[in-house]
Amino acid sequence: MSERLRIALTKGRLQDKSVELFEAAGLDCAPVRNPGRRLIHALPNYPLDVVLAKAPDVITYVEHGVCDLGVVGKDTILEKGGAFYEVLDLGFGRCRFALAVKKDSDFYGTYKTRRIASKYPNVTRAFFEGKGMDVDIIKIEGSVELAPILELADGIVDIVETGATLKENGLEPIEDVARVSARLIVNTASMKLYKTEITDFLSRVERELGGRT
Repeated sequence: MSERLRIALTKGRLQDKSVELFEAAGLDCAPVRNPGRRLIHALPNYPLDVVLAKAPDVITYVEHGVCDLGVVGKDTILEKGGAFYEVLDLGFGRCRFALAVKKDSDFYGTYKTRRIASKYPNVTRAFFEGKGMDVDIIKIEGSVELAPILELADGIVDIVETGATLKENGLEPIEDVARVSARLIVNTASMKLYKTEITDFLSRVERELGGRT
């Protein structure tokens, strides 16, 4: 292969899991395992350069074509949107968006406009629009669980893994909003320009994922 592809990985746990998957598929990811301060790393045994980025930036880089591929959580895709191909569910980073409220509160038993706090206003808006419900959405950057405790909001929409943090703060999930996991995305132009190279990479990853089921 002549063309080196470029893939953006979401820093943190998704980066670690991506590296495990790629290594199992035969790619030497040693430079990414010990990145130092460098943000772009060339794999020595495969024509792929790895860019380490924050989740929203992964989508930006892929959408604008400076990266051909990316690994990002479905939560970021649902919130940010964008023009790209979502080609594979990688099966790790599993969690869910959930609507959570104060324990024993009757969230749906009132006609007043509910206030919902979330780091994900677009996901929240789409969920309640799907129910035909009018809600006031309050964007929170930090610990969203505080909003119902401080009576800023009637409920929250947030990422839930075990539910332990909710429980410790007197909240309980009452409805799932969406299931989330890591996804592999591809730039639309790159899919045409580098079809052979991208198909080879995807087939390696798919074979490894198939062996895990």
